[in-house]
Amino acid sequence: MDPVRWVWRALSWPKFTFDAARLVRPLALARQEAGALFGAAAAVGLDERTELEREVWAKEAVGTAAIEGEVLDLAAVRSSVARRLGLTHRGPGVPRSVEGLLDVMENAADDWDQPLSQERLCAWQAALFPGGFGIRHVLVGAYRSSAEPMQIVSEPHGREAVHYEAVPGPAVRAEMQLFVDWFNRREPLDGLLRAGLAHVWFESIHPFEDGNGRVGRAVVDLALAQDLQRSSRLLGLSAAMRRQQDAYYDALNEAQRGHGDITAWLEWFLNTYVEACRSSALLIRDALARARFWADHRAVALNDMQRRVLGKVLEAGPGQFAGGLTARKYMVIAGTTRVTASRHLADLLEKGLIVRAAGSSGRSTRYDLAIPGWEWRPADR
Repeated sequence: MDPVRWVWRALSWPKFTFDAARLVRPLALARQEAGALFGAAAAVGLDERTELEREVWAKEAVGTAAIEGEVLDLAAVRSSVARRLGLTHRGPGVPRSVEGLLDVMENAADDWDQPLSQERLCAWQAALFPGGFGIRHVLVGAYRSSAEPMQIVSEPHGREAVHYEAVPGPAVRAEMQLFVDWFNRREPLDGLLRAGLAHVWFESIHPFEDGNGRVGRAVVDLALAQDLQRSSRLLGLSAAMRRQQDAYYDALNEAQRGHGDITAWLEWFLNTYVEACRSSALLIRDALARARFWADHRAVALNDMQRRVLGKVLEAGPGQFAGGLTARKYMVIAGTTRVTASRHLADLLEKGLIVRAAGSSGRSTRYDLAIPGWEWRPADR
């Protein structure tokens, strides 16, 4: 690609444009799905909602790190998030870099009413590299300033493909001041479009030696919290981006070429926002189903083993308890014998808490919870 085509070389830079008519329908759908999500959340009890926020936040942290090729332990991240939400005071320790990422996400969401500043952005980036380096040594807590080109490349060494070349280092601070000033003005632009525009603008400058993706998605979190006028942990946008990582890069790279028309990028961003809303809405649906299940069977006599096993299946969610519940799995979860497991399962079947899965019998019998839509399906992996 001719380097003249990088968006920051356009005469119109840093002005971005989009076709508002093309965005009417995706924007309306995004607002509709957001309304459905937060409306459903209002029907969930405080304790259950906090548990949902823990799950979404933890997966967000894992997702935003995974986009950059960093693998985080979900269980450890859940533990740290639970502590931050007041669900527990103890748990396994996590690396300082993970705590730093959660600090950034927390600051972006909770301090949404505070202005964005160059110092705040630099502090976010520094938090990601508490030891002063990632895979390699990087400049932390400061913008890059070297005249050496910052290129986004792929493919093995010697056969690199340049996907993008960012704003030259000596120009970064001035460019970031323009960005920060625009962000803090909160011009009359729909909040979702503002969040999408902010992300592509920030990533086009690419101000840091490393950590730009995670900081850029934190900027999106801040913009979305400002749109809501409150902090919310229920929208898993980074996790949704991770599930469509190739399309994310393609849409972003296309927006970073040409003369600043980001209509296609904003369409992709809004569609991903819709997918994130729907994913979180399913979590809420599952939470309501769990609550309803226990309420419907509150008068049924169950022993501790049965409650433990049912709780494990409910926690996994519909379609996620691979293979359905079997006597062998009951044995492992409850820590009991096969004879006891079979007796307990027969009791649960008779009391109507579980149903026999279609097509299973004998020692291979599988069971599903007696909740419509909770059946395990091989495609639900």
